[in-house]
Amino acid sequence: MANVETEKKINAYLKKHEQWREFLVPARDVLHSTELEETLKWSVPTYTLDGKNILSLAGFKNHCAIWFHNGVFLKDKDKKLMNAQEGTTKGQRQWRFVVGDKFPKRLVKSYVLEAMDNARSGKTIKPEKKALTIPDELQTALDKSKKLQIAFAALTPGKQKEYADHIGSAKQEKTRLSRLDKATPQILQGLGLYDKYKNC
Repeated sequence: MANVETEKKINAYLKKHEQWREFLVPARDVLHSTELEETLKWSVPTYTLDGKNILSLAGFKNHCAIWFHNGVFLKDKDKKLMNAQEGTTKGQRQWRFVVGDKFPKRLVKSYVLEAMDNARSGKTIKPEKKALTIPDELQTALDKSKKLQIAFAALTPGKQKEYADHIGSAKQEKTRLSRLDKATPQILQGLGLYDKYKNC
């Protein structure tokens, strides 16, 4: 169960989406009958298991939905799920309800329990790692200096990305070169771009 403050916010959310009450309230009852923790994330009622997001409830203008965060792993034998944002969400699936639908409590609970089992067994979509794009000015400096190359390679991928983004995001070459000049001593010391501020 949610704490008092969260409970108030969720009740306010349900009131705001009064037209979907006949779906959202029984959905919430189903979720309360499980071990899921109720919280509020992204301003919508969200249900977690051991800190992992399992699903959210959401009301929209023309429908309401149960969002399964890793719904791609659900068997969905009854063909209830859809990918609402083709191409942008790999793992999420939603079960939509519109005016006139009946709320199938038992079936919803079976999907919820399966989603919980999937989370317990570690099924999750891992975010894709984006390839590091090194700006020309930094690449030229790395090619010229073996010492700089070794120091840059020794940085964590996150720190490498910080430098690459910082230098590459400047519109003018002059600014990119200026940023590279300032960054070089830090790279040689094995420091991240923002390390000097972290110890302040």
